[in-house]
Amino acid sequence: MAGESSVFQSDEALKAMAVAARTYAIRLRGRHSSENYDFCETTHCQRYDPANLTNHIQSLAQQTAGELLWYEGKPAFTPYTRDCGGRTEDAAAVWPDLAAPYLKAHDDRHSPYPWQYRADPAALAHALEKSLLRTPRRIERILIQQRTPSGRARTLLLYGPGGDAIPISASSFRFAMGRELGWNTVQSDRYEIRDGLTFDGNGSGHGVGLCQRGADSMGTSGRTYHEILAFYYPGTVPGLTGRGLSWRRLGGDTLTVLTTQPDQDHAIVALAERELQSAARRTQFTIPRDIEIRIYPDLDTYRNATGEPGWAAAHTSGHRISLQPAAVLRSRGVLDQTIRHELLHVLIESRAAPSLPTWFREGLVVYLAEPTAPAPGRPIPSDADLSQTADPAKARRAYADAASSVATLAKRYGETTVFVWLATGLPAEVRNASNSHDPTKSK
Repeated sequence: MAGESSVFQSDEALKAMAVAARTYAIRLRGRHSSENYDFCETTHCQRYDPANLTNHIQSLAQQTAGELLWYEGKPAFTPYTRDCGGRTEDAAAVWPDLAAPYLKAHDDRHSPYPWQYRADPAALAHALEKSLLRTPRRIERILIQQRTPSGRARTLLLYGPGGDAIPISASSFRFAMGRELGWNTVQSDRYEIRDGLTFDGNGSGHGVGLCQRGADSMGTSGRTYHEILAFYYPGTVPGLTGRGLSWRRLGGDTLTVLTTQPDQDHAIVALAERELQSAARRTQFTIPRDIEIRIYPDLDTYRNATGEPGWAAAHTSGHRISLQPAAVLRSRGVLDQTIRHELLHVLIESRAAPSLPTWFREGLVVYLAEPTAPAPGRPIPSDADLSQTADPAKARRAYADAASSVATLAKRYGETTVFVWLATGLPAEVRNASNSHDPTKSK
């Protein structure tokens, strides 16, 4: 924000800019990975200027902490421009391979900023040659051959002394001019060309996405930063986790499956119903209402929505189960096992006493989901080992230790008694035994 937001007067516009810049960074992370870093500090990525950071800017960014713009469950592509000249540009006009329905050309809400530049023929040719662009030896006049949907120049014709014309991309022309002669020369692609070499234009930058002058105008007129973002990126959804998916509801007798690919995932309903009924018979627990299974379309969307690592097949919170794509789980041979495991989580958490330790809750799920035999001497895992997501092997060991501890209790006291403890809490003798056990001594 310190490097990219010098034109702003409105706090709401600055907050919108914070969300746009953060989303842009997350979406394009690794842009310079071949050079062993994510971003450069120039306008090629985002201009980085820590010397201009103020407490005010830092406070406004903090007010939007973690917030991104999402489209179909993934961070949106959120470019921005200093001044769109009264009309934003269609993203496909600048990046032809980009399909972004939320980045279409539309009228803006501020007065255009005019500029004029009279080009020197020799300087023009030199600037284009420095960027390795084909050019006449001396450029005598320039015509606009083709325009974009927003009215900006798309293709130019460069005429030399002999009258032959060389076509060139207008954006390539502007970048070459900016890099060699300064960004205050041809400031945008929204212009007319007079007398062959005089550019009469308005706006500054490529024109796609958030228009900084327009956003500032909206903010000073009372619009909120969410309203500003909705105007410049229509169809995106602000939030801390993945949003914007088009869910389709598949109903069952006792649960609901939500998916974006109903043709592929319709069989999950019957599978989940079978596993749920089987778990209820085994435990004699009442099936809670409103169980919901969400199947995400890809791993990135699943990770964005749940915060889980890619090796964690599912995430359950309350009565909602979030699954990796069914095709991925099926290819790994763990689809049935994963659904069984997560449905047991729902059943157990619906009855669990608040004071019940994590190792017992998690261990009981694994004990019921998979054949588990007592293994005397295995440690009772710590909450930290069960909750960490950095080391999958360590997590698997912790869950196996928890399941073994529950299996030992079930063998000693009986499975029915262990189920009763779920609602009443562990008896003192079991609590004392587990509290006196130091897991770190057996590692």
